[in-house]
Amino acid sequence: MTSFSTSTEPSPNGLRVGSRPVAPANARIHGVDVSSYALDGAGFWGSRQRVNGTATIAHCLEWMERLGWIENFDRIARGDVTRERAGWQFSDSEVYKLLEAMAWELSRRADDELAGAYARLVARVAAAQDDDGYLSTAFGHPGLPPRYSDLAMGHELYNIGHLLQAAVARVRTYGTDDLVAVARRAADHVCTRFWDDEDGLCGHPEIEVALAEFGRALGEPRYVEQARRFLERRGRGRLPVRPLLSADYFQDDAPIREADVLRGHAVRALYLSAGAVDVAVETHDGDLLAALERQWSRTVERRTYLTGGMGSRHQDEGFGDDWELPADRAYCETCAGVASVMFAWRLLLATGDVKYADLIERTLFNVVATSPSADGRAFFYANPLHQREEAGEAADGVNHRAEGGVRAPWFDVSCCPTNVARTLASLPAYLAAEEGDALILLQYAAGELTGRGLVLRIETDYPFDGRVRVHVVEAPDEERTLRLRVPSWAEHATLAAPDAAPTFVEAGWAQVRRVFSPGDVVELVLPVGPRFTWPDARIDAVRGTVAVERGPLVLCVESLDLPPQTRIDGVRVDTRFEPRPDADGAVVSVAMAPERDPRGWAYGPVPAESPQERRSEVRLIPYHRWAERGPSTMRVFLPALTARS
Repeated sequence: MTSFSTSTEPSPNGLRVGSRPVAPANARIHGVDVSSYALDGAGFWGSRQRVNGTATIAHCLEWMERLGWIENFDRIARGDVTRERAGWQFSDSEVYKLLEAMAWELSRRADDELAGAYARLVARVAAAQDDDGYLSTAFGHPGLPPRYSDLAMGHELYNIGHLLQAAVARVRTYGTDDLVAVARRAADHVCTRFWDDEDGLCGHPEIEVALAEFGRALGEPRYVEQARRFLERRGRGRLPVRPLLSADYFQDDAPIREADVLRGHAVRALYLSAGAVDVAVETHDGDLLAALERQWSRTVERRTYLTGGMGSRHQDEGFGDDWELPADRAYCETCAGVASVMFAWRLLLATGDVKYADLIERTLFNVVATSPSADGRAFFYANPLHQREEAGEAADGVNHRAEGGVRAPWFDVSCCPTNVARTLASLPAYLAAEEGDALILLQYAAGELTGRGLVLRIETDYPFDGRVRVHVVEAPDEERTLRLRVPSWAEHATLAAPDAAPTFVEAGWAQVRRVFSPGDVVELVLPVGPRFTWPDARIDAVRGTVAVERGPLVLCVESLDLPPQTRIDGVRVDTRFEPRPDADGAVVSVAMAPERDPRGWAYGPVPAESPQERRSEVRLIPYHRWAERGPSTMRVFLPALTARS
């Protein structure tokens, strides 16, 4: 099985061109470059980034070669008539997301084998591009439907969007190369074809966020303007409605400025919103930005799961109504988690509001980190909060079900593995930021951070230990501000400045301003002990239940940790006794009923306490680790035991 090496030398040509996924000139704060935060390979995020670079990227490449998704480009380049095309019409996008992951990965370490794989893949993509910049393996060539003949579901512009995002990664970390040239021709083609086409928009948003960022990267305002035009066209019922789908599935039911909440297909809604923030910031459109902040707030307050996951309906992979958050039917697609981070990150840069960083942390630890297996070669597509029945072992081949209950090596629709790959490859850019002369620690990960003239060594075992020690390695001879995020759940956190006693700090921002010197240490201590979390009573599906969190981690109980003949649905938590820490999880006091006869009517009077009910303790584990030990049942929200007199 192919893997890539682990050298940590700089990128081959030594260029660093503002290497971050999002770089708005007009933002309140600015993210650091990917190369500015070197993660320790043994830390929570550093280990995942290492596995991503040495295993996941190669795994994705192997699967796309095996299934013929890359051969699609070769066939177009040869001019063959397509009689049977491999993959869905959006499979091109997986190739582009893989190229983006490769570009970010190559920016942080030299790897000749990975660089060669990148160059060969770019050459195959470039060979399939038409002279006018059009690029697609599913439309517009012999044996295929005409160009743009199915804008609602054809994904042509969506695919091009992911091509542009790959080019953003490359131009910012390396400079111009063949991929960037291909993307520029494709973007020019899109502007030429759709500039004045009032009915021209893609059923799956992505081109908007991509054009805006590519325009920033190349200093080309025309691309940002085309993104703005796509945004303004949406919400006017221009896309044809399909069976079982409505206009809100495409976010085509209301103009984006008038909407109050995200609705419809979750990934579509979140990609669209991310692009809209970019356009709002670039065009100084305060009204649009305010509308997006309003939509984010209501969506997070009423349509988001405890894990940060979004999307409660399987039928359209979409948002439900307010408070419609069933744990067992949670879809919470991994791609929606990635897209949520994209949206919240852009709002954070635009406003500096700490609440966006809080949601990013929740989503990273409980959605993004949950998807990949420890070896980086299997993934969750959907992320339910309650698994009622044990799933069978995942098939070795392509899995056709997104909600199988076990991580699978590949899917018929395999958007999540490549989304995870590009996110982990670029992750350091989301962990810290700068504002004025302040260096801001947004998320906590062991490693070395450089910014605003400071070189900092961060030592921490977060999220399992709440102690974060920031060692100053280098510092300028003038004042700087070190700002640290105190999460909203962190009561009684303390901060100790150099040579000072710890003081309590409230949730939000804590900071130290001084002339730092090498050897100075700033220490933040966050209380990461386990705690009960109760759902809002308006979430009918989990009323009467309780969850346990530990720091930023959502915990769950797995059937593998229950006594024999005990089912998940027979466990009730006695909340009179606080949960206590245990390894990386917690232990709670419970009452466990014996397994019941499944036969008979399921309704009746309130049952008396069973004399066979046993009092015991049960171990909970981090949700991101569920199903690692094999198929199991699992539950995040557990019925709370009412104390009896």
